[in-house]
Amino acid sequence: MDNKIVVAIGAAVLVAIFIIGGSYNSLNSAKIEVEAQYGQVENQIQRRADLIPNLVSTVKGYMQYEEKVLTEVTEARTKVLNAGTPDAKNAADGELTAALGRLIAISENYPELKSDTHFTELMREIAGSENRIAVARKDYNSAIRDYNLAVQNFPGNIFAKFFGFQPMNQFAAEESAHEVPQVNF
Repeated sequence: MDNKIVVAIGAAVLVAIFIIGGSYNSLNSAKIEVEAQYGQVENQIQRRADLIPNLVSTVKGYMQYEEKVLTEVTEARTKVLNAGTPDAKNAADGELTAALGRLIAISENYPELKSDTHFTELMREIAGSENRIAVARKDYNSAIRDYNLAVQNFPGNIFAKFFGFQPMNQFAAEESAHEVPQVNF
């Protein structure tokens, strides 16, 4: 064989290796970014969960007859902390948000609680956590969108299939979030 042919074949193999390696690295980087963004969602959910025991203990002294709501908040917090998958954490987080909503609604019946500075500061912190969770979810969905584009668009889809990369589901609100809340005075 002629040296030029060997060099050409070697160059073609090297180019193919770089293209395949680059595609794999690009897909893997996108997947790692999704995982990092989900870590931020978990971080913010954990932050809120860490505030809840203080909130419950502050509220307990005022709400002697509302033990059921306090139990719901505590149980929902435990579910969030024990959820293993993004879908399970999302469902548990929805339960916790609903339980906190009930707690806040009931707190309206206790003017002395609403005037407690510790309670108002905790509520402000929890509201801030809710905002941080929303931003983290938005960033998570953006990372998934970028990953899914890399996995599903040509030529990435060829390499994704070869290396076993699958599209991922974005965060989606629970069905109950689409219902209009009922407010009764």
